[in-house]
Amino acid sequence: MKTRRHFLGSAAGLALASQVPAQSTKTTETIKRTGGDLLSRMSWMNAPASEHFAEGVLTVRSRGKTDFWRKTFFGYITDNGHFMHVPVTGEFTFQARVNGNYSALYDQAGLMVRLDEKRWMKCGTELVEDKRWASVVFTHDFSDWSTMEDLSQRAPVYWRAVRKKDSLEAQCSIDGAKFLTIRQGYFPANVAVQVGVMCCSPEGQGFDTVFDQLLLESS
Repeated sequence: MKTRRHFLGSAAGLALASQVPAQSTKTTETIKRTGGDLLSRMSWMNAPASEHFAEGVLTVRSRGKTDFWRKTFFGYITDNGHFMHVPVTGEFTFQARVNGNYSALYDQAGLMVRLDEKRWMKCGTELVEDKRWASVVFTHDFSDWSTMEDLSQRAPVYWRAVRKKDSLEAQCSIDGAKFLTIRQGYFPANVAVQVGVMCCSPEGQGFDTVFDQLLLESS
């Protein structure tokens, strides 16, 4: 997806290259991992009730009464949701296609970017009043929450987290080609974080989620 930031970044790179001799020009390597190769490098924070891997597809059964939330409105801290992650330093794009048999209030599945228990972002599909919503939570000690109607009530949705400088963008897509940015928020720059997929069942007894078409591009 081309954005103004991509254009400005490219223009800046061209301008720099024109001023520096070719032999001294430095390039930044982009590392790309996908599917099973990426899954093999990931590990769990709070293992789910069950998991299954097959050809780049991860199927997960969440445990009941699990969530990621801190303080706001409800007053409690819950940090027992399921998060399968890989460490990343610097800027990155991480995405996955997500679907689940959401059935209980607040059943949710999507992506997470985490620095520590007080600083993290999660985004994904969440069930509220028997309807799917695109949900984003940024947490800096206190959690916030924003929603919009999900892109589909039945089909899988692609979710993407993009880290640039001191920001994170949460994006979603119905086809994996055209992404809509639904939230941008502050996140500390130049620190190593954990990036991956998450699911929780705050009120229910657990549900099944499928993650596939995983992609991580980092530099």
